[in-house]
Amino acid sequence: MLRIILRVLEDLFMPDHEPPTSHVPPHVQLIQMGQAGLVSRIVYAAAKLGLADQLAPEPKSAVELAGRMQVHAPSLHRLMRTLASLGILTEQSEQRFALTDLGQALRTGAPGSAKSTLLFMGSPWAQIGWNHMVYSVQTGKTGFEKAHDVSFFEYLAQHPQEASLFSETMVGFHHQEPPAVAAAYDFSNFKTIVDVGGATGNMLSAVLSLHAGPRGILLDRPHVVKDAPVLLEAKGVSDRITVEPGDFFTSVPSGADAYILSHIIHDWDEDRCLTILGHVRKAMDPAGRLLIVEMVLPPGDIAHPGKMLDMVMLVQLGGRERTASEYASLLSKAGFRLTQVVPTESAASIVEAVAA
Repeated sequence: MLRIILRVLEDLFMPDHEPPTSHVPPHVQLIQMGQAGLVSRIVYAAAKLGLADQLAPEPKSAVELAGRMQVHAPSLHRLMRTLASLGILTEQSEQRFALTDLGQALRTGAPGSAKSTLLFMGSPWAQIGWNHMVYSVQTGKTGFEKAHDVSFFEYLAQHPQEASLFSETMVGFHHQEPPAVAAAYDFSNFKTIVDVGGATGNMLSAVLSLHAGPRGILLDRPHVVKDAPVLLEAKGVSDRITVEPGDFFTSVPSGADAYILSHIIHDWDEDRCLTILGHVRKAMDPAGRLLIVEMVLPPGDIAHPGKMLDMVMLVQLGGRERTASEYASLLSKAGFRLTQVVPTESAASIVEAVAA
């Protein structure tokens, strides 16, 4: 059953696939979709318990692990057995379990930040907003704010540890995008690129790593960019990037010839989007380029991960995903003209615009 659920999820989230059809009766498909939350909770539990780290040195049984992990051995065994059915673990002799390649990706620090992403997505403080999804559809307001009495980003500003986890999650969730964006667009002619709301600099690092000419400015709020120096140093671009703490609702650095907004515009309602875009329009060189990196929604019934992400925006953040025509309309209101939408090897596209 769980493998069927995973196949359903894969079909739902793969951008080039149509939704599941035919051989499974409609009522069974719906029930399987409803049960898909079981998989996320099971994998979250493995991440929260640090199970992959415990199994990394060698296969172990639940009895061998229970003491050091401070868990109930029979229950741990049942969890491990289920994780084996998902392909994350594999059961060996004497009820010992080992990591598969999939399980290796769940270790702390493994490439792709899967553990951080799962911890964020499954954390009670992040999950609780989904209890109010019907409220969000009825009112257009976020379930997150109904649950916490503050907006998502206000909550992160008040909880630095969760803010760091969110930054790590964005690196993991969008891990394919920065190299894909860097490869899909010619950044080499720019002198200065400002990454507006660029968090810890993952996107800007990828661009500068592939294009030797430009220098970068990384702008985000102080509690966010505090984690940037470590990443920039690890990427080998710290000497080409200036980190500027700031708030894009107030201003952005002026005089650059390219401004990247990577997964920023989708976070906010239209009025606040126009505020951000207005600051960029005012700061940008007359011949400069605005580059919006987002999951541009395809028309009609075409399956695309951005349509699922749009529900996250509705319930958690209060923003939205858009089609190309909706971006053109928004940009026009802010004094820009959409010039092209550049696809990448990831699910995201680059929406290029110039001053109108």
